[in-house]
Amino acid sequence: MSRPASIPGTTLFDGAAAMKGYALNKMCYSFNSTANREAFRQDEDGYCARYGLSPEQREAVRHRNVLELIGAGGNVYYLAKLAGIFGLDVQDLGAQQTGMTKDEFKAKLIAAGR
Repeated sequence: MSRPASIPGTTLFDGAAAMKGYALNKMCYSFNSTANREAFRQDEDGYCARYGLSPEQREAVRHRNVLELIGAGGNVYYLAKLAGIFGLDVQDLGAQQTGMTKDEFKAKLIAAGR
């Protein structure tokens, strides 16, 4: 069974995206450690440089924009760790991904019975 090359409005996380996002995802994985989360808070740009993030990835981090981070090769499961540092939860991520406010996204989930 073949997969479509693209799904309109969706950034696929495939092998190419995984390679593109390796440094970003590795950095996000490092946030399992409290000390690393604190180091990021103290010097965000220096921490990004330590992991070798590309200019596109560093800009996406500065913008706190999930869609930009995904476009820069971020895997949403790793990005959730970064989002936690920013004070965002999974519903905030879902809202950004769907172009809704958090309240609109929560209402959609409730209406869907989730």
